[in-house]
Amino acid sequence: MPFPRAAGILLHPTSLPSRGGVGDFGPAAYRFVDSLASARQGLWQVLPLGPVGYGNSPYSSTSAFAGNPLLISLERLASHGWIDAAKLSGLPSQLSSDSTPVEYDQVFAAKMPLLFEAGRSFAASASGSARERFERFCSENAWWLDDFVLFDALRAQQKLASWNEWPAELAHREPGAMAQVRKELAVDLKIRSALQFAFFEQWQALRRYCSERSIRIVGDVAIFVNYDSADVWMRRDLFRLNDNLEPEVVSGVPPDFFSKTGQRWGNPLYRWDVMKAQGYEWWVQRLRWATRSCDYIRLDHFRGFDQFWEIPAADPTAINGRWVDGPRDDLFHKLREALGGLPFFAEDLGLITPEVHALRNRLQIPGIAVLQFGFGDEGAHMYLPHRAAGKVIYTGTHDNDTTLGWFHSGAAEHERRNAECYFGRCDDGIHWAFIRAAETSAAEFAIIPLQDVLGLSSEARMNTPSLHGGNWKWRFAPGQFTPELTAKLAQLAEVTDRFPQPFSILPNEDFAA
Repeated sequence: MPFPRAAGILLHPTSLPSRGGVGDFGPAAYRFVDSLASARQGLWQVLPLGPVGYGNSPYSSTSAFAGNPLLISLERLASHGWIDAAKLSGLPSQLSSDSTPVEYDQVFAAKMPLLFEAGRSFAASASGSARERFERFCSENAWWLDDFVLFDALRAQQKLASWNEWPAELAHREPGAMAQVRKELAVDLKIRSALQFAFFEQWQALRRYCSERSIRIVGDVAIFVNYDSADVWMRRDLFRLNDNLEPEVVSGVPPDFFSKTGQRWGNPLYRWDVMKAQGYEWWVQRLRWATRSCDYIRLDHFRGFDQFWEIPAADPTAINGRWVDGPRDDLFHKLREALGGLPFFAEDLGLITPEVHALRNRLQIPGIAVLQFGFGDEGAHMYLPHRAAGKVIYTGTHDNDTTLGWFHSGAAEHERRNAECYFGRCDDGIHWAFIRAAETSAAEFAIIPLQDVLGLSSEARMNTPSLHGGNWKWRFAPGQFTPELTAKLAQLAEVTDRFPQPFSILPNEDFAA
């Protein structure tokens, strides 16, 4: 079934100008949704929302199911009695017109103790409907929650060491050791459970606010998971590990024009044969959970479902890898059967084979077009607006430079000439030429990073994939998404038939956190 024609904005919640040094689900998020509604946008795309691990990347999470506690709004917790509002006075506020990047070390040091204080207070004294909702949340989500909070607590106890470096009885999950640490850490586990409850209550409350304004949430699911995650620790049978619990083979991509040694991502690879024998239960759980948290899902590295690059774990580069067949149609038939549909679109960028396109077409899952990729040789024209029917089109993604940054610093001279030829004169900047081209295309969704709407250059880039450190830090400033910009987007959405359509909202629950 085709997606409804819609326009939207790509912005990860950490980029909101919230109090406390990092964006969260508090007042700034609601103001942003109000701006989206004024701009007649029907979509808000976010990156993965899980707890961040190495490099603070949302794609490097310690869980495929849990939420990132940094996104919990302390202000909303205070308003519901979890913590005294006076204790938040020391948190920095982003009140200037300048954007302040996320300094993760400082944020963790300032915010996490307050979150734990709030969680401790709630776990000890909550009553009435809040207590009932918490107990129901814990009961309904015990299948992932119980092991995640134990993993999280043990990881903290072991000073963030990877789980395979823990004492052997914990790494191997020996039943006696598990029972003992659950008893010893009972209070800590309850606090961490309360924080997960707060995360999902606040997220669902924000989703409901979006749905009441006809705004759908686009989520993001990475194909692989981190080795140092609750998922691998909990379900070692599903991953290619040796007797020492270390990966036998890891993920990546082969050498290409951009890298002579390829990219060694390092995620453990799945035992697809075991997953198939289990009816792909883990994937069904994962994507059912994702579709309960978001309305549409971007599937990252879709190519890996057809074939994935298998690298010997001992190799320092991706050179000696090989292509291995993935689950292909079989997995998605199970997902369609379990979920009742496939509200997905595929990140199918890079070197994509005809077989990958054929798989996507058989499954009727839209692919992606990124305008910045469209102005090289003739083969790049597949990303241009006149070829975008049935796709989701972007000016750029979280991995790209901003459009202004790309045009002035990253694009080759022939790419700039081709872009100027394609767009013609643009008095309000090349970024608006890109935005108008995306919105007027035949693509089903047109999604624009907020940086491009704001006309920002390379300093606002969210991620540089080859750069270790310094990523995922950008935030916009209060008042930067102005009424003039929302009016301009609203007019464009209306004239291109991308105005939002009402849809069924979430069940009428009392999301209080």
